[in-house]
Amino acid sequence: MKKINPSVFLILIFSSVLISCKTDKKMEPIEDVIAEIEETYKEPTNVIDIITRSMEFQSVDTIPSGWNTFTYQNFSNETHFFLLDKYPEGKTAENAITDIAPVFEEGMDLINEGKAEEGLAAFGKLPEWYGSIVFSGGTGLIAPKHTAITTLKLEPGYYIMECYVKMPNGKFHTLMGMAKPIIVTQENSGNLPPEATININLSGEEGISYDNDITKGKHIFSVFVKDQKQHENFIWHDVNLVKLEDSASEEALEAWMDWSNPKGLITPVPNGVTFLGGVNDMPAGSTGYFYADLSPGKYALISEVPNTKSKGLFKVFEIID
Repeated sequence: MKKINPSVFLILIFSSVLISCKTDKKMEPIEDVIAEIEETYKEPTNVIDIITRSMEFQSVDTIPSGWNTFTYQNFSNETHFFLLDKYPEGKTAENAITDIAPVFEEGMDLINEGKAEEGLAAFGKLPEWYGSIVFSGGTGLIAPKHTAITTLKLEPGYYIMECYVKMPNGKFHTLMGMAKPIIVTQENSGNLPPEATININLSGEEGISYDNDITKGKHIFSVFVKDQKQHENFIWHDVNLVKLEDSASEEALEAWMDWSNPKGLITPVPNGVTFLGGVNDMPAGSTGYFYADLSPGKYALISEVPNTKSKGLFKVFEIID
C-alpha cells in the first residue's frame, strides 16, 4: 500500500590507476585501490533492529526523529521489505484497517480474477486522507535469510511499517500481519548520515544513474530522489539491489516488479533472483542510504514500477573478480 559523499581524492586515484595499469604492470594493483576505497566504509552503529520470522515485524514501538539506521533481518522463507508510511494527524492503524485494507483487498481480488480495469478502478474508493500519507522510505526487497541495512531521516509523527509483497494466493502481506505502528518522537537521535562510497541519482524522468564504478566488497550507497511521481500502478519509484544468476530472466524480473500484475510482487520471486535491499519510496529531495557487500557477479538496480527498462529504472551491471 504505497508507498541519499564519496571521496573525490580516492575517485581520482582509482581512475588514474585504471589508466596506468594498461601501460605499466608495475603500478599498484586494482585490488589495492579497491581496498583503499573501502577504508571509507564504516560499519553502522546505534542501529534499530527489525526482525521477521514469518509474517510480522518485531521491533521497538517508538524511535527518535532524525537520522536512524535500520537493520532488517529476514529470517522467514519469503522475500519482504519494510516501508514507513507517515500518517496524517488523527489517523491510525485502525483507520488503515477500516478504510484502506478493504479497498486494496477488493481491487487485488478483481485483478487476480483477470479484471484488471475493474480492479484498478476499485482503488478510487480509497479515502481522501490516503493522499496525505507520506511514504518515507524503508528497505528495498530483501531475500529470505538475508539482512538489509538502510539509513533514513524521519520527521516526528505516527507511522505504519508495512510490507505488501503478495502471498502465493495474491493476498498482501499487510493483510497477514505485516503492518505495525511506529511512533517517531520529537527527540532527535543526534545521529549523522553515513559517508557513501557510491552516489545514486533516482529520477522518474532521467532514470537511475550513479557516479562511480561499482566494485566488489563493502559499499554504502546514497540514494537521492531528484523527482518523484505516481506511476501507472500508483507507486513511486524506489531502488532495489538484485543479484542475477545465469538462470535469471531480466524480462521476468521487470514484470514481477509491478504489483498490479497478477503475477507481480508475489511469492515465489523469479528464478535466479536474489534481492539484497535498497531504499524504498521517499519524497522528492530526500536522501536515503543502504549498505551492501558485493561479490563478483551480475547485478541490477531496479525500481518497483512498470516498464522499468524504457524508463531507465532498470540498470544492469557486472562485478569482475
